[in-house]
Amino acid sequence: MKILDTINALQNWRKSIAHDKSVGIVPTMGALHDGHRSLIARCRRENDICVVSIFVNPTQFNDPNDLATYPVTFEEDRAICEAEGVDAIFMPQYGDLYPDDYRYRVSEDRESCLLCGAHRPGHFDGVLSVVMKLFNLAQPRRAYFGEKDWQQLQLVKGMVDAFFMPVSVVACPTVRETDDLALSSRNRRLTSDHRKKAARFPHLLSTDASAAEVARLLKTDGFEVDYVEDFRGRRCAAIHCGGVRLIDNLPAPKTEDR
Repeated sequence: MKILDTINALQNWRKSIAHDKSVGIVPTMGALHDGHRSLIARCRRENDICVVSIFVNPTQFNDPNDLATYPVTFEEDRAICEAEGVDAIFMPQYGDLYPDDYRYRVSEDRESCLLCGAHRPGHFDGVLSVVMKLFNLAQPRRAYFGEKDWQQLQLVKGMVDAFFMPVSVVACPTVRETDDLALSSRNRRLTSDHRKKAARFPHLLSTDASAAEVARLLKTDGFEVDYVEDFRGRRCAAIHCGGVRLIDNLPAPKTEDR
C-alpha cells in the first residue's frame, strides 16, 4: 500500500497506472469506522485500483472548535486501509491542496443554503471545492459516498453533472450501530451517557409523526435541534447531543414529502 503525502507523489502514482485500469476513490477525513469500511469494500469490488484520501478539510468547518476537536487517528486508519486491501492513501497538507489559500472555490447557491447549509455557512463550498480537487488529481472512474451525508451526496452529484466531470458518484447505504445510530467519526466524542441518549435520535426520526412533531419530541428529550425537515423524499435532521453534532436521514413519510 502506497502512502502519498504530496501532490507530486499522487500525480506520479496516477501516471503509473495503465489506462485500461479503473480507479475508485473514497474521500474521507480519517477517523475511519465500519461505514468507511463498507465504502472501501465496494470500491475494491468495483475497481482495479482503490485509493482512500484522508484529509481533515478546514474549509468545510464553520466552527473552529469542531475542527480542533475532530478526531485524528492516522495509525488506526492506515491499519484499516491495509486490512481492506487499499492500494494507496492520499494524505496531503493544507498548503498542498490550497496553494491559493482558498481564494478560488466551488459554490452552489440554492440547495447548499438549505438544511445543514443553513446552519453551517460556507460548509458546502469547502466540501465541493476539496472534492473537485481530489477528483482532478486522482482522476477516478468512480467515487464512493455514504447516504448518511445525503445533502452532501446530492451536491457532489450535481457538481459532477454541472461540470461534465467523468466520474460516477456511487451512493452507499448508511451503516448503523445495533441500536440504529448512524456510524459517524463524531460518535467517538460522545460520553457513554450521551451515546446511550443518542440512540433515541434515529428512532424518533423514523416515526410517522410530522417533521415538526419529531423536532418537538427531540427537544423534549433534551437534544438541541438544528432542523428536522422533509425534502426531496428524505426526512433529514441535525441535532446536538452533549455538544456533538449528529446528522441522519431516512425516507420521508409519504404524507410529508414535498
